[in-house]
Amino acid sequence: MAILSIITAPDPRLKRKSEPVERVDAALRKLLDDMLETMYDAPGYGLAAIQVGVAKQAIVIDIAPKDTPRQPLYLVNPRIVAASEDLVVGQEGCLSLPDQFVDIERPRQITVRHLDYAGAEREFTAEGLLAVCVQHEMDHLTGTLLLDLVSPVKRDMLLRKLLKARRSKAAG
Repeated sequence: MAILSIITAPDPRLKRKSEPVERVDAALRKLLDDMLETMYDAPGYGLAAIQVGVAKQAIVIDIAPKDTPRQPLYLVNPRIVAASEDLVVGQEGCLSLPDQFVDIERPRQITVRHLDYAGAEREFTAEGLLAVCVQHEMDHLTGTLLLDLVSPVKRDMLLRKLLKARRSKAAG
């Protein structure tokens, strides 16, 4: 497995729409394995393929608490087939927006259909942190970032903070 470079905003590659995966094969499983290792190394709860420069509908997620066995979830060509009308607001971060957090409103519960690591079709219902993570990563598949879900004023502030942190890191 390899640690991949995570693309950060405002890189225009993050705005690309991801293409459906034609088939789950050894090459895709290697990408999923590398994405998972990259996510654990970052560390984060989820990672979409576009965040490592691959415009494919592939996501890895693991919300297991630290110091517990890993519970990776692989979502290929995921689709939300049901969502609750009940909404919740929660603070979200993103590996493509390091150290930036914003409050986002999302459905409390979702049902997702996807292909798994072996290419089998699966469906599950999620709520809480898992529902948030799935929705967040699926946003990446359409080129949507947290920055797109906040007001223009908040977006400008977040981008300025991100660019300032990037300059400080480069200088230091």
